[in-house]
Amino acid sequence: MSIVRPYGDTTGDGMVQLSFTLPVPHDKRAEGAAVQLANKMGMDPALLVHAKPMGDGFTFFVVYGRVSHLVDTDKVQVVERDFPLLSAKEVNAVIKRKLRRRLNVVGACIGTDAHTVGIDAILNVKGIAGEKGLEYYRELAVTNMGAQVSVPELVEEARARRADAVLVSQVVTQRDAHLQNTRAMTAAFREAMPAGKRPLLIVGGPRFDELMAGELGVDRIFGRGTTPREVASYLVHALVGSNS
Repeated sequence: MSIVRPYGDTTGDGMVQLSFTLPVPHDKRAEGAAVQLANKMGMDPALLVHAKPMGDGFTFFVVYGRVSHLVDTDKVQVVERDFPLLSAKEVNAVIKRKLRRRLNVVGACIGTDAHTVGIDAILNVKGIAGEKGLEYYRELAVTNMGAQVSVPELVEEARARRADAVLVSQVVTQRDAHLQNTRAMTAAFREAMPAGKRPLLIVGGPRFDELMAGELGVDRIFGRGTTPREVASYLVHALVGSNS
């Protein structure tokens, strides 16, 4: 069945939970405003289940209620993994056999983004969720530039390291900063290097839409839950080819 309805207490009841912040101090009027907003968004009835002041003049709300909307799963667009998932041993073996040198990777958080948790999870040896990061792969030469790296600095480092791939993590998304930074990065690489000499450009972060790779000018977008093994496997697929 491709048509589904949200589930809350019983199958098909249409119940959903929604959280948001309004720029109003917490009082009865603010709570009424939250319910009004939920009603306008199609929740009927809407029940306010949580309200908490968030500093001076802001309130965080959680509302629970029924919606009449349906979802057609056949019309959902996603980016499917189109490459084999390799082990660290397999990644190293393919690079050594086909590239015959180490594959150079440069990673960074660009712009004002100081959140290195994402890039560190992919690059650092300790990795994430039991998977070791790209520094663990002996056939990968990894340079982690850290946080708040300017685009010119990233381009220069990529050139100096003769990077095969550049990995950029963006967590700060206010006013679409992640999209603006990515477009600035791809424009800088296009200007600095001819098409055949540019590294593979990869971005990741919780608010990226994986379908926007072409629009943003990057080769791949990785979203929430990406593991180092997935990134390593993609690098091999895109740069070396993982077939025997």
